Parts: sequence; structure tokens; C-alpha cells
Amino acid sequence: MIHPSDDLPPRAFRRAILSGSEFEERIGYARAVVDGDRVHVSGTTGFDYSTMTISDDVVEQAEQCLRNIGAAPAEAGCTFADVVRVRYLLPDRADFEPCWPVLRRCFEEVRPAATMMVCGLADPRMRIEIEVDARRLSGAG
Repeated sequence: MIHPSDDLPPRAFRRAILSGSEFEERIGYARAVVDGDRVHVSGTTGFDYSTMTISDDVVEQAEQCLRNIGAAPAEAGCTFADVVRVRYLLPDRADFEPCWPVLRRCFEEVRPAATMMVCGLADPRMRIEIEVDARRLSGAG
């Protein structure tokens, strides 16, 4: 009998990318995982990880989220232009529209598939969390 995975290629190159956030260490996850030509960036909040501070303003948080996210694909050999999927998580749906100009500046030319979800976040100071998936043009890296 042939097992369904017997005819699959060997496991592709896989590498974890850490940002240095204390959350990664405390919870046990990576900011991003490169798996072959795919880059999966964990939900990322508006904390400035160098100072572990966060703005009260949702738009400033969205800007910081994107700065935090941008470092992971760069380390994996891709950019925001390679993003194929974005997920926005917010505790308050009214906070989403004020963020649109910031998000549009980043994704307007790329047009990734997108979803916005209203949900609780791990810390009440967090007003937005963004997660992205990207595809690199080559599996190297």
C-alpha cells in the first residue's frame, strides 16, 4: 500500500526568523517561518520591540505593525510586493477604517487576498494585529 505522502517531494527548506520580541521567547513561536518558497509571518502587533512600548493610536499601531512585519520578509529574501495573503485582526471594527490609508500605501499595488476579523487580542493595549503570507520567486534562501 502506498502512503499518500510517499510520492511527495522531500521536505522543502524550512527556517525560523526571530525578531527578538520577548513574546516569541515567552510563548514559543517565530516571527516568521520560511518554508520553501513560502514565508508565513505571525500575527504582528504595534509594539516597538526595541523598547517594548506601544502607542495608544490605532493608526500608529498599524504603521508599527507594518514596520515590524517588513523586517521578516526582507530577511527571507522578499518584500511586501511578494505578499499573497493578509489578515487584519482588531478588537473594535470601528478602528479598521482609520487604518485604511496606511494599509493601502503598503498593499495597493500588490492587492493580496485579505480578511479582517474582529476578535480579542492578547493585551488590551493592542488595537490591531496583522499577519501576512508571502511567496518568494525562488525557493532559495
